[in-house]
Amino acid sequence: MKIIVTENYDEMSKKAAEIIIDVIKNNPNAVLGLATGSSPIGTYRNMINDHKENGTSYKNVSTVNLDEYVSLDKDHDQSYAYFMRKNLFDELDIDQTNTHLPCGTAKDLAKECDRYNGILAKLVPDVQVLGIGSNGHIGFNEPGTPLDSVTHVVDLTESTIKDNSRLFASVDEVPKQALSMGIKNIMQAKSIVMVVSGKNKAEAVKGMVNGEITPELPASVLQLHPFVTLVCDKGAASLL
Repeated sequence: MKIIVTENYDEMSKKAAEIIIDVIKNNPNAVLGLATGSSPIGTYRNMINDHKENGTSYKNVSTVNLDEYVSLDKDHDQSYAYFMRKNLFDELDIDQTNTHLPCGTAKDLAKECDRYNGILAKLVPDVQVLGIGSNGHIGFNEPGTPLDSVTHVVDLTESTIKDNSRLFASVDEVPKQALSMGIKNIMQAKSIVMVVSGKNKAEAVKGMVNGEITPELPASVLQLHPFVTLVCDKGAASLL
C-alpha cells in the first residue's frame, strides 16, 4: 500500500484528483469506481476544475458507484444519484447514460443486486475511489461483512446512521438500509485510491494499514490488493 500524507483536506483532494486524472489521460475509455460522502467532494471539485481549465474529457468514460440508500428516489436530495450529479456529473462532459448506481427503489432488491453485479462484471474500474468509515467500513460493508461478498442489501449500523445523520434533518430520516458493492467487487478494481481526512478516522486507518485482516474491520482487506494508494491528511495519519 502506497501512503501519501498531506497537510490538510485540500492538499489530499488535489493529490487524489491528480491520480484519477492521470488514469483518464492514459485511457480515455477508463472506468471509474466512485464514492460519495464528504471525503471525495474536494477530489471531485478538483476534477471539475481540471476539466474546465485543461479540457480533460470524460465523454468516453464509464462510472460505477459503490452504493445507494434503499428507499430514496434518485431525485431525492440525499440520494447518491443526486449527489453524483450535483458534485460531479453535471459539471463534466460525461454521457450520463454511462454512469451506473444501484437503484434503491427497486421493488425486488435481490434482483437489483444481481443486475448490478452483472454491470460490475462488465465494467471493472481502472481506479476505485474509496473513503473509510469511522468503524472501518468501505462502501456500506459494515464490520462482519464476509470478505467474499458481492453487491448486497445492508442493514446500516447505528454508528453509520449517526455518522450520516448530519446530512438529514434528523437521525430518524436516515434510511436504515442500503445497497452496496461487496468487498469482492471492490477488490476486483485494477487500482484503488482511498481519501481520508480527520483525526476521527485515525483508528480506522491504523487498523486498515497495520492491523489484522479481518471482516471486523472491512478496510483491512485492502492490504491484499496490489495497487492501493492511501491519500490522507496528518490527522487521519496520526496513529501510523
